[in-house]
This record gives sequence, C-alpha cells and structure tokens, in this order.
Amino acid sequence: MNNKISEKYTPIIKHYNYNVNTKNEIIKSNNKFIVRYPTVYIIIDKAKKDKFKAYVGETNNIIRRTEEHLKNESSDRTDWTKLNKSKNAEIIVIAHKEFNKSLTLDIENKLMQYLLSDDSINHLNNRRSNDQDLYYTSQDCQKIFSSLWNKLSEDNNELFPDVQDIRNSSIFKASPFHKLTEEQIDAKDKIISKIRDKVNQKYTENNLVIIEGSAGTGKTVLLSSLFAEINENIDLPESYLLVNHNEQVEVYKNIADKLEIKSKQGDDIVNKPTKFLNKHSKSDSKVGIVMIDEAHLLLTQGKQAYRGKNQLSDIINRAKVVVAVIDPRQVLTSEEYIESDQYKKLISDAKENNNLVELKQQNRIQANIHTINWIETLISKGKIDDIPYDNKYEIKVFNNPFKLYKKIKDHDRQDENIFKGLSRVVATFDWEYKNKSPENNDYWRVNIGDNFSLPWNLELPINKNYKHLPWAEQPQTIDEVGSTYTIQGFDLNYCGLIIGPSVKFRDGKIIYDPKESHNNNAKKNRTLSNGNKVDVSQNLLNNELNVLMKRGVHGLYIYAVDKQLRDELIKRAGKNNLLL
Repeated sequence: MNNKISEKYTPIIKHYNYNVNTKNEIIKSNNKFIVRYPTVYIIIDKAKKDKFKAYVGETNNIIRRTEEHLKNESSDRTDWTKLNKSKNAEIIVIAHKEFNKSLTLDIENKLMQYLLSDDSINHLNNRRSNDQDLYYTSQDCQKIFSSLWNKLSEDNNELFPDVQDIRNSSIFKASPFHKLTEEQIDAKDKIISKIRDKVNQKYTENNLVIIEGSAGTGKTVLLSSLFAEINENIDLPESYLLVNHNEQVEVYKNIADKLEIKSKQGDDIVNKPTKFLNKHSKSDSKVGIVMIDEAHLLLTQGKQAYRGKNQLSDIINRAKVVVAVIDPRQVLTSEEYIESDQYKKLISDAKENNNLVELKQQNRIQANIHTINWIETLISKGKIDDIPYDNKYEIKVFNNPFKLYKKIKDHDRQDENIFKGLSRVVATFDWEYKNKSPENNDYWRVNIGDNFSLPWNLELPINKNYKHLPWAEQPQTIDEVGSTYTIQGFDLNYCGLIIGPSVKFRDGKIIYDPKESHNNNAKKNRTLSNGNKVDVSQNLLNNELNVLMKRGVHGLYIYAVDKQLRDELIKRAGKNNLLL
C-alpha cells in the first residue's frame, strides 16, 4: 500500500546536456509526459569550484522553450550568453502525469525557495514568485515536491542536499519565495501600489509606509518578498533593505548575492541602519526605496557610530519611500525606546495618509485561538489563566529545568526537525554574560540550583563550517541557552523557555524586578523628549518575555525560577499539560 501511495507522487526526472542538440535528445526520449505535458526544468552550470549557477523555469512545451533559451535570449541577456556558451551545462526536466499550469508554477516556486537555501548554488536566475492559490491537485503539491527533491538528492546530494539542511537554514526561513497568506498578498499589493504613487511624486511628503504586526504575523516574510519583487521590476527604483542584527544582515546579503540584486551606487544594498546613514549622509541625494525590518529597533538617540537623534527620521530624509516594519512590543533597549505619544503619532499619521498596513493573522504559532489568547493575556495583562488544551500546540510547565532541557533535546532529533525545524532552550537575560576571554576559566552560564548549568549563547566552540550561520542553526547550540539577542526574529519548532528571577508572581499578577535582570541595556534610564529621565525597564522586560514566548511554532515548554510564578503555572497547567 505504501509503495502505491509513493508511486502516485513520484515524478519523471530526465537529465540532458544543455546545448544545441538538447531538442533532439528530448525528442528521442519519446516520453509523452516530458514532450507533451507541462514540465518544470532546472538548468545547471558550474560557476567555480563546488559552486553552481541555476535557472529554474516551467513551460507547456519544453522543446520550444529550450530553443528559445538557446537562440533568442543569448543576444540581450549576459547571464544567458555565458550559460549558452558553457560546455558543461545540464538541463533537468521534471514531469508528472498530474502536472497542470498551476501545479508547475507552484513546483517552480518551491524549487526557487529550496535552491536559494542551497549552499552549492551561488547564483539563481528567474527569481519571480509564482505561488498559486487553490486549484485542482493543489493538495498533492507538497508530496510531489518532496518526492522529486528526494530523488534529485539521491542523484546528486552535493547539489541537492538533504531536506533537513535546507528547511532549517535561516535563508529558507527568510526566503522571498514563501507562499504568502491572503492577508500578506493584500498587504503586498497595497504597498507596491503606494510605492508606485510616491516614487512619481515631485515632493516626498508622507513617504513612510508602516507595516504593523505582533511577533509571528509574517512581517519579515512579506518584506523579503517585497524586496525581491521590487528589485526585479524595471519600472521601480531599487530598494535598499536595512536590518538590525548582524546575523540577519548576512542572511539577506546572501539572498541578494544569489539573486544578483545589487545597488546601482556600488554600496551594499543590504545593510545595518547606521552604516547606511553614514554612506548616504546627504539628504539632498535621495535613494529610491528603503525597507526596514524591525524598525522598532532603530535608535531614538545617539549611540557610538550614530551621531543623530532619530534613525527613522534620518532614513525618511534619505529616501523617496520608506517601508518600515514596526512592533513596539519587541523593543529591548532604552536606546530604542519609543515614547507612547511619538508612536501614536506615527501610527495616526500613517492612518491619515492611508499608509498603514496591519498584519493580524498569527502565522508562526500553529495553535488554536484559545492558546494564542492565553499567551497574549499572560504578556499584556500579567494574568495567568488555565492553560487550554490544544491538539495542535503543546504547552507544558516543568518543575525541573534539566527535564525541560532533556525534552527539548528529544524534539531536536533529526526525524522531527527535518519537517518542523530546530528546537532550542532560551531564557530571560537574568544571568551574567560577558564576552569570552583567555582569562575565563569557565563559560558564562545559566545556573539554577545545584543540578542545572548550561553555557549562555555564543560560548561553546564553533566548528568553522558553521561560523557563518545564525545561533540556532549551529549544532552545538542545542547545549546552550539563547537570549533575545540571538533568537529574536527566528522560529523554533519547540521553544524551551526558562523564565528567570526578574519575572515574578505577586498578588495574583506577573511583575518585573529589574534588580534581578542582567540586561543592562534595558535598565538604563531613558531621557525623554521633554528632558525628563525615566525608568522604562518594566516595559522592556515585559517586551523581552513577549519575544521569547512567541518563538515556538509547535510548542512552548516553561520553567520559572520564581517559586510563586512556578507554582501558579503548575496550578494553571492541570494534569494534561504538566510534565514533572
């Protein structure tokens, strides 16, 4: 029975030399599914040692389309000139008896998504996004794709690595080729329409478009899709992308390099905000479009290399259009703190000018509405309700941190993280952390009682093959504890959350104790616009918990150091959710 099921989804895959004789080779195959049905194809050429260029396409007539590539496109496209002159290029044609136009477009899009995340591919052409809505056989797409990728991997594991290596990569998670939700598609259309209107205006007033949404609503995926599509569109100016974390800068630079997205001015099209502002210091020489991921992390006062007063205002003055993703509940330091009145004015102005795009659908946490509401109530109101039963999302409370750690390691086994992602332990910043130095006799650790001690993030030795990867993707980090600074913006399959002593439960409500926190950036007083210095640590420590509690896609495991908080969580967990 299983063999019959697998045969139903098994595609036909043929390899041909890519040259003037390809047409004859395909005709000789005498396979009607190749010759007469819609097909998907990949043209592969070696770029340099262990690196390849790839072009992905789909067609209703592979013979005609191959001839078009070989004859018509070589004269006006330099990428095809080199490809067509290659002596080692190969075309892989993929067919299936159930292929129709929509299904081949979806398969093409998935191949783009996977090959973009493939370390052996350094250039990827045809970067359009063709994800389809519902259609006949759409329910078979994922199974057919899994079968064809596994078959490609069996033939050449170097070029088509294991699914696990692809799906757990940060590039895969930030890829512009993810299938967008209906809400994201509507948002994307609105933003592109706004950009078209604004870039043609002589004056660039009200040029800030805001994407607002809480953690897990798909803001980053939407921005990545916009970044790729706008830079492909010859009718629109180029778009810079600014991100705040070093790891994310490398992820998006890698995406831009592979898709050959470059700045016409010769600088980095993906950058951190301060570096961008220092490069584009003259406000009278505006760039076209700037997109900002996690704009809530922009500085709102001077710090180190940044000498201005507000990075968002400065970026607005350097661009014709700015598209900014904002969630004030993810601000983590006093230098990034947005005053309530200022944020309300930003949103009010955006609404007044029809420049506000709101994302409300939770895309990360695969849970029912009762579970999502339980998490939101705990964070926003400090109230702990009974943990609801959920057959899609698992919340468990532990009275022993070591058992939580062991359970997270169980979820990080290979057969699970291939399809569901990596699982890691994270914690509130309530233990001392310093950079490693030769004088340190031991790692900086998260210590709880006599039996639990794990190094803080970025402490364990890193194999040189993984140094370029974000924290969660490095295999040794399963034996570390992550913080908001290493996990913000990333998804986990199961998140094991250690809530440190800065979060307590008193008089029926969660409170925050800054004296117990080692997050000095959250404890510094903030000078407001009126000159008053205020303590904003309560807001920032609440934001820290918000970021950590929303990392898990399929589950959240919790251990609380504060006994009263732990007891309340245990009481609210009930027999079904409590794991002793």
